[in-house]
Amino acid sequence: MGFFNRRRDAAATNNGVVRERRHGRHHHGEPYPMATRPTFGQWLKATWLDIITMAAMGAIGLGVYMAKPAPTRSFAITFSDGEVVYPEFAYPMRKEIVPIWLAAFLASVIPIFIILCMQIRVRSFWDVNNAVIGLLYSLISAAVFQVFIKWLIGGLRPHFLTVCKPDLSLASNNPGIVGEGYNAAGFREIYYTREVCTGDEKEINDSLESMPSGHTTAAFAGFVFLYLYLNAKLKVFSNYHPAMWKLIAIYAPLLGACLIGGALTIDEFHNWYDILAGAVIGTVFAFSAYRMTYAAVWDWRYNHIPLHRGAPFQFASPELSAAVFTRRVGWGTDAAASSHYGEKHHHGFGGGHGLGHGTHGTATTANGTNGVDPSVRRPVGAGVPPARGPEHMV
Repeated sequence: MGFFNRRRDAAATNNGVVRERRHGRHHHGEPYPMATRPTFGQWLKATWLDIITMAAMGAIGLGVYMAKPAPTRSFAITFSDGEVVYPEFAYPMRKEIVPIWLAAFLASVIPIFIILCMQIRVRSFWDVNNAVIGLLYSLISAAVFQVFIKWLIGGLRPHFLTVCKPDLSLASNNPGIVGEGYNAAGFREIYYTREVCTGDEKEINDSLESMPSGHTTAAFAGFVFLYLYLNAKLKVFSNYHPAMWKLIAIYAPLLGACLIGGALTIDEFHNWYDILAGAVIGTVFAFSAYRMTYAAVWDWRYNHIPLHRGAPFQFASPELSAAVFTRRVGWGTDAAASSHYGEKHHHGFGGGHGLGHGTHGTATTANGTNGVDPSVRRPVGAGVPPARGPEHMV
């Protein structure tokens, strides 16, 4: 698949790794090269544990999703005069605008499609691999996280009373009743448990698991990850002034996530705080998953570079440093790579950013004179690093 291999013919040695592109193999015990496409066996050897983990987490999440709500929740129905205590839980049950399966489908398929489209220029197997696996990290972990909260905490959906169809004559505090002691309880005895409900059991179970929103969790887990990926590949927040269309492109996924979440307030399947909780969960996992698979989140010098599973990242001369979509100001070329990761280190990049990559600026001698002999008189400005050109300005 030359599509993913992009002009990397050289039998080059990078960080002690001997590349054997023509035969698609590397020496036993050495890290695989990031610049070439691996064999299926090499890929499986590097990824099998993730595959098993994803399958296990998916099975756990599905099992918890199918389980009945754990807590016995109390809720008020009406006052003595028949007035509904909480009208915000008495909305009619409407058809979902965006079903949960569609939200999950959009949050996974659209990012994968765009990641593949990016390979028109990026052409890197490991970029596709890290991006898709990172996306799955985000979606699966966020889904399992939120489904446990739904099961163990939950909450009332806005249409809860409609699907509950309460009949107060069924209230009982007899021994053995799940809601024993909590029916006709509380101040003025207006609180009851689900024993008074006469509606469909599945609908009642679902209406007791409102918080957090699974739709919004999936949408933000997928589309925030895509936002971070597009920012890195298009170099929107980097070292030059990009065109406005790039700003629109990276925020379009976030608009999609907000629309999916916001639609739940129209069909009254969720309260606003359920949606907010889902958005926070999805966003946290998206950021976490992206940083696990790429060298940085916001550092424009490195946030487009996929990480190796078995070798530490080399900040001075990283592999796949040209794995970007944009070609502005030299990005995506080998010459730009040497400029960004070589020349700039002599301009003081990294030394004052707290990145912990060593001293990338001018070398310092034992007498602290940055390699300049203090006994030799020099003209003013001699030995000073050249001024940064516009292409190096942030």
